[in-house]
Amino acid sequence: MFKNYFTIALRSLQRNKSYAAINITGLAVGIAACLLLFLVIRFENSFDNFHAKKNSIYRVSSEFKGPVRSNYSAGVPFPTGKGLRIDYPQLKNVASIYQDDNINVLVQGSNGEIVKKFKEETGVFFAEPQFFDMFDFKLLSGNIKNAISEPNTALLTKATAERYFDTWQSSIGKTIKIGRNTFVKITGILENVPVNTDFPLKVVVSYSTLMNTGLKSNMDDWVSTFSNAYCFVEFPENYSPTQFNSSLAGFVKKHKPAEYAKDAMTIQPLTDIHFNDDFGNFNGRTFSKQLITALSLIGIFLLIIACVNFINLATAQAVNRSKEVGIRKVLGSNRTQLVTQFIGETGLITFFAMLLAMCIVVIVLPLLNTLLRLQLSFHPFSDPSVLLFLGTTLVLVTLLSGFYPAMVLSGFNPINALKNKVAASRKGNISLRRALVVLQFVIAQALIIGTVVVVKQMSYFINADLGFNKEAIINVPFPGDSLSRSRIGILSAELKQQPGIKALSFSFASPADNFGWNSDFKFNNSPNNTDFGASLKWADTAYFRMYNLQFVAGRMYLPSDTVKEFVVNENLLERVGIHNPADAINKKINMWNGEKVGLIVGVVKDFHASSLRNPINPVIMSTWNDVYQTANIQIQPGKAKESLAAVEKLWNKTFPNFVFEYTFLDQKIADFYRQENQLSQLYKIFAAIAIFISCLGLYGLISFMAVQRNKEMGIRKVLGASVSNIVYLLSKEFTLLIIIAFLIASPVAYYFMHKWLEKYAFAIPLRAGIFVLTIIASIIIAWLTVGYRALRAALANPVKSLRTE
Repeated sequence: MFKNYFTIALRSLQRNKSYAAINITGLAVGIAACLLLFLVIRFENSFDNFHAKKNSIYRVSSEFKGPVRSNYSAGVPFPTGKGLRIDYPQLKNVASIYQDDNINVLVQGSNGEIVKKFKEETGVFFAEPQFFDMFDFKLLSGNIKNAISEPNTALLTKATAERYFDTWQSSIGKTIKIGRNTFVKITGILENVPVNTDFPLKVVVSYSTLMNTGLKSNMDDWVSTFSNAYCFVEFPENYSPTQFNSSLAGFVKKHKPAEYAKDAMTIQPLTDIHFNDDFGNFNGRTFSKQLITALSLIGIFLLIIACVNFINLATAQAVNRSKEVGIRKVLGSNRTQLVTQFIGETGLITFFAMLLAMCIVVIVLPLLNTLLRLQLSFHPFSDPSVLLFLGTTLVLVTLLSGFYPAMVLSGFNPINALKNKVAASRKGNISLRRALVVLQFVIAQALIIGTVVVVKQMSYFINADLGFNKEAIINVPFPGDSLSRSRIGILSAELKQQPGIKALSFSFASPADNFGWNSDFKFNNSPNNTDFGASLKWADTAYFRMYNLQFVAGRMYLPSDTVKEFVVNENLLERVGIHNPADAINKKINMWNGEKVGLIVGVVKDFHASSLRNPINPVIMSTWNDVYQTANIQIQPGKAKESLAAVEKLWNKTFPNFVFEYTFLDQKIADFYRQENQLSQLYKIFAAIAIFISCLGLYGLISFMAVQRNKEMGIRKVLGASVSNIVYLLSKEFTLLIIIAFLIASPVAYYFMHKWLEKYAFAIPLRAGIFVLTIIASIIIAWLTVGYRALRAALANPVKSLRTE
C-alpha cells in the first residue's frame, strides 16, 4: 500500500513540475533558515554547560548605586575572595581569577635570547588553584592540585604551547616572560578550552604571582574595583543563594571604608553570565535571552511563511485533481486513505525540501561563521540534537502544510468532481488563501521594518558626531615598564620627523574606549565623595588638538609629568550643580583622599567617552605620565601605508621585545557595535528570505489564476479590454492584501522596535518615512512578482484561450 502511495506521489510531482519546484524551493529556504538559526541558538545556549557544577557556581559582582540608576561591574576588589573564605567558611569553594588584557609574551631560547614574541589581547589569566576545583578545564600534563599553587608558575593550553614551543610536550619546565617583567615556569598543559565558554584561557598564571607585579598594592585594597577581577563561589547543597546575597550587604559594610557604604555586591549564576549585558564577561560578548527569543520567532515565522505557500498552492491546485479524487472515491477509496495519500505527497515534498535545505546549510554555514565570528558546525547524521530537529521539523511541516489541503481534496463530492462541477474559487478556499497571503506579508513587512530600523540605528552609530575627531588616527599600545617609558621621548622626536605623521599624543586611552578608569571624587572642598563616578582620561596636552576637543571655558592644563591641573566636561558640571562653565574654574578636585589634588582650569564640550548605548558620562582629564600606555598618531590623508611602515620600523627599533600592533580609532569605535552590525546583517538576510518565499507563493498563485481565468481573459480582450486593464485586474487583489498586511504589521513592528531602541541612550526616532518606505517597497516587489505572469496572460492570443475546452 505504502509503495503504491509513494509511486502515485512521485507521478503527481512529475505531472506538476512547476508546482513541485515552487513548493520544494520555498520549503527548502524556510527550513534552511530555521536550521541555521537553530544552530546559532543552540550554540549560544551551550556556553559553559559542560561544567558539572554549573548550577551551584555563582559570580560575586559589584553594584554601584547612583542617584538615577545603578551601575554594575563583573569585577570586585582583589581581596574579596580571601575575605569570603574567612567570613563564610560554610561555602564549598571560593576562587578568584583575573584577566590581564593586551599582554606581551616573550619566549626565550636556551641562552636567554628572545626567539618569539606574541601579543595576547585576551587569554592571559591569574587564577587561584581552587578555580580548577570548581570548573571542568582538564589537564593533559601536570598535576591540577599544585600546578599553580606556587608563585611564578603557569599553565598553557595545548594550542598556545604549540604556538610558543612548536610542540606542547617540549614546553613543560620552560620559562616565558609575560607583561612588563614577570617570568613564569610552565608546570602543566591544559586541554584546549571549548569554543562555547566565556573563559578564553590561553595562559593561566598562579594568582600569587600578582604579588610580584604592579598590582601588588591592590591586593589588599577594598576600594578599587578592577572589571576583570572576578570572584566565584560554589554553594553546598541546600544552601540558599538568596540568603547569601542578602548577607553581602554586611560583608561590604565590614570591609569597605564608611564613605563607600553605597557600594554593594550581588551574586550572579554562572548560567546567566553569557546572557546578561549588565555585567559582561571575559569574552566581552553577551547574547541576551531576548535576542534568542527574537531569533527563535524569526525562524518559526520563516517556516510558517513556507508552509503558507504550500497550503495556498495546494488548495488553489485542488480543482485540477478533482477528477482524480472522484475516480478514487468511486473505486472505493475512503476519506482516510485519500488524506493519507495527500499527506504522504506533502511528506515527500518536505523530504526533498529538507535534503535541499541541508545542502544550503553546508554552503552557507562558513559564510555565517565569518559574519558572526562563530564556530558553528553541522553534522546532521552524527549530531543527535540536529537529527531530532530535522525529524521534528519534517513531521511538523508535513502536518502543518499537508493536513488542510488533504482535507479539502479528500472532501470533494465524487459526482460533482466527475462532472467538473468543483469550483476552484470556492468561497472558503478564497478567504483562506487571502488570509494566508496577508499572514505571509505581515511577517515579511514586520521583518522589513525591523531591518530598516536596525540598519538606520547602525548608520547613526557610525556617523554620529561623537564630540571629537576620529579620522585617520591610530592607537598604538606601548609597554609600561620604566625602561620603555624612558625611550618615549626619543621615539616621539623621531615620529614627529616622519612626513606622513600629522600629530602625536600620549595617553592612557583614546577618548572613547572599551576600558578605562572610573572614580568618584570630592568636589570643591566637600567632605564627602560624589554619588557618581567620572571617567578618567589621562593624556598630554597634544591630546586636545589632535582630537579637536572644544573648550567652553578656561584653558588646557599645562604640560606636566604628574597630576597638577584638571579639565572637566559639561556633564560633570551639571552633576555638581554648576550651570555656568566659567564658574567651575579654580574649583578643587580631590581624588582618593588627597592622593591626586588639583584645580579645574578648563571645561570642554561633552563628548562620548563610551558607546552610544550609554548616556554621556562625566569626564575628568589630567596629565600622568606613569599610566600612559597608548600612542595616538594622526596620519596625513593618502599616506597611511607609508606612515604605518615608518611607525612600525621605529617601533621595533625602540621596543625590540614588544609586538607592534595598532588600531584605527574609527574601526575601534565601529567594533563597539559589532553585535548590532552582525544582527543588522542577519535581519537583512532573513527579511530577504521572507520576501523571497512570499514572492514564490505570489508567483504560484498568479500563475494558477491566469490558467483558471484563461477563457475570461480571452473574452475580455475580445470585448475591448486593454493589456493594462487585464494586468490591473489580476494584480489589484494582491495589492489590497499587501496593504491590509501592512496595516497589521506596522503597529506590531513599531511596538517591538520601539522597545528595542529604548535600551540605547542615543537612538533614532521611529519616523513615518520608515513605514512609508516599507509599504512602497512591498507593493513594488509584489507587482514585479505578479506583473510578469499577469503580463503574459494579458498578451496571450484570445483565439487560443477561447478555443480551449
